Amino acid sequence: MSVLRRQRGTRPAAAGPDRESPGQPGRAGQAMALICCAQFVLQLDFSIVNVALPTIQDDLHMAAAELQWVVTGYALTFGSLLLVGGRMADLFGRRRMLAAGLIVFALASLACGLAQWPVMLIAARLAQGAAGAVVSPAALSLLTTTNPEGPARTRALSIWQATTAAGATAGIVAGGVLTQYLGWRAVFLVNPPLIVIMLALIRRLPTAAGAGGARLDYRGALLVTAAIAALIFGLSYGQQHTFTAPVTIAALIAAVVFGVAFVRAELTASAPMLPLAIFSAPSRRAAVAAMVMIGAVLAGYVYFVSLFLQKVLHFSPLQTGLALVPSTVTVVVMSTLGTRRLLARLPAWQVLLAGLACLAGGQLWLAQVSVTATYATVVLPGLLLTSLGIGLALPTASIAITSGVRREDQGLAGALFTTSQQTGAAVGLAVLATAAAARTAHAAGSLAAGYRLSFLIAAGVIVLAGLLVAIQMRPRAKRDPRLHEPTAGGTPQVTLAECQLRNC
Repeated sequence: MSVLRRQRGTRPAAAGPDRESPGQPGRAGQAMALICCAQFVLQLDFSIVNVALPTIQDDLHMAAAELQWVVTGYALTFGSLLLVGGRMADLFGRRRMLAAGLIVFALASLACGLAQWPVMLIAARLAQGAAGAVVSPAALSLLTTTNPEGPARTRALSIWQATTAAGATAGIVAGGVLTQYLGWRAVFLVNPPLIVIMLALIRRLPTAAGAGGARLDYRGALLVTAAIAALIFGLSYGQQHTFTAPVTIAALIAAVVFGVAFVRAELTASAPMLPLAIFSAPSRRAAVAAMVMIGAVLAGYVYFVSLFLQKVLHFSPLQTGLALVPSTVTVVVMSTLGTRRLLARLPAWQVLLAGLACLAGGQLWLAQVSVTATYATVVLPGLLLTSLGIGLALPTASIAITSGVRREDQGLAGALFTTSQQTGAAVGLAVLATAAAARTAHAAGSLAAGYRLSFLIAAGVIVLAGLLVAIQMRPRAKRDPRLHEPTAGGTPQVTLAECQLRNC
């Protein structure tokens, strides 16, 4: 007898037009290919611009502070608007919001490529980030709703994570090639033709009309956007200047104030933008917290490995990109072939713990970097071990966060996964970069000493994430009575998917 899936404290899933017809394998395959292409373009754009920054600075005569906003501006709008973008996808239709986001992203990319002044480029990058915040959760929720919970969704999310890794590394390699042979504008102008092809095929995606009669919680949307934006801005400003600067302190205080106001508003809202009941499952809370810490480590490790290769081992930007390819291949292979097979045999918390163990081991190995270290003996083994952990941890965390969530909240769940990773990245990069700079200053300017400290701190963060997962996600008993005891409405308090995550 099947167990009804219903999240405690939420309404039952609508039976109306919001169904995405996941039962058609061919259609689900086409949807997955197109959705993963959209994710690939987003990840490509995250990294492709980094290689071109020196050329952009020279061509547009940008000051160092302006140049930083080419990267920070994108991260600011993308990270702060993800939750709003996910809720809009649930309310107004996922395919519709995906198409709208892709159109704006293409136009913003075109504006970046044609920019004649620094302000024009920065404004276009802000628009790119905002469009990406609509595309990413809409795409991920389409993926989860066209693939039912179980092996199909596990396979889809594994491919999604593999695509993310491939896009990030492809951006580094492509950025070097395009900048060297076609100029920096090509790194932006490559996006519109790809998006035109995707828009031509978007009708193959399933149609979802959205939640009829529902409306966006504008107060909650404004508060959560302001909170995350203030946090990312404050951390970025503190990293560039100091964390004792008045602007930094004011921004971080504002982030706390807006965050508290958001929670209070959601507790009293009749139709909250982020129903707090979504955090009722310990497995989901632990997965979200783990993703924040994983995001912090991933942002720092790529940043510091790239700097070490270029500033200590004197690799060129293109060589640096190629040196990261083995890491990407490992993530792709592990995500698509290894993790989904392990999840079919082991509970999710064990697979996630294994991934975190590999991540911590990889960071500890990278902590051996020095002026005499080589790529083959220190960097490559650390990259491979870390990427093995990424391939295990990210698909498993995405499954833990999106499983057991109502169909009409899948956009929000997808945004929650991405937001936790992006927020963690902002926090982690600021903290690790500051610690590394301080250590370098105290070690007579030794860059390797600063990088070593950053990797050691990252390993400690991952160990903390592992302890949290072990405490919150492992089964407390062989049998969870809440799976069998009905609520007042006659349905179980814990979903079957949530119980499987805890192996109860």
